[in-house]
Amino acid sequence: MSDDITVLVVDDDYHVASVHAGFVGRVPGFRVVGEAHTAAEALAETARLHPDLVLMDIYLPDGDGLDVTRTLLSRADAPAVIVVSAARDAASLRTAVQLGAVHYLVKPFGFADLADRLNAFREAHAQWGRMPDEATQADVNRIFGLLRGTASTPATVSPDTSRLAPTLRLVYEVVAATGPMSAVEVATAVGISRATAQRYLAQLEQSGLVRLDLRYGSTGRPEHRYSLRG
Repeated sequence: MSDDITVLVVDDDYHVASVHAGFVGRVPGFRVVGEAHTAAEALAETARLHPDLVLMDIYLPDGDGLDVTRTLLSRADAPAVIVVSAARDAASLRTAVQLGAVHYLVKPFGFADLADRLNAFREAHAQWGRMPDEATQADVNRIFGLLRGTASTPATVSPDTSRLAPTLRLVYEVVAATGPMSAVEVATAVGISRATAQRYLAQLEQSGLVRLDLRYGSTGRPEHRYSLRG
């Protein structure tokens, strides 16, 4: 456990942060040590927890995640940063690269996408630990090749889900990482409408991949909750 790469997940949406934390927890060699939902929390939690890696959202309620990244990467004990955001504009991408983010993932993304980047980072992190005091060009090429490419050991996708359509598989992976979840929570995490989430969840239930349970609250009206079957 002490050798795990520690990760801080930053996202303004609590459900999305939980999903991303669940994804990270499924990748060997990584451990989530905290979550932050504002720019101020991101700075404070990084200073308190000293994570090796930060998954950084851009749209935060009290600031810009890229500004937070700029502050973090200016410190002597700076963590590595992977930007995870719905922002697709060239300016955000260019700024992330200029600041030194090791990767940029556009939301929504599935477990396999994040796992590829984390596996690549883990290999680069291991290389750093074995790096001589003075790196050769071959050392530099190897590190940047790992960070800009994909991990040599790809993420394993369940055979039962490998042929699912991308969004359907993403819904499945969200439930796998976080469940039990309602259709509203799935819709928020994936970035789709409630009706679309309900349709995909029904399809997954009919395929035997997820289970539908009814949870009764104080009003007596049941709430539909979805989790992995078995």
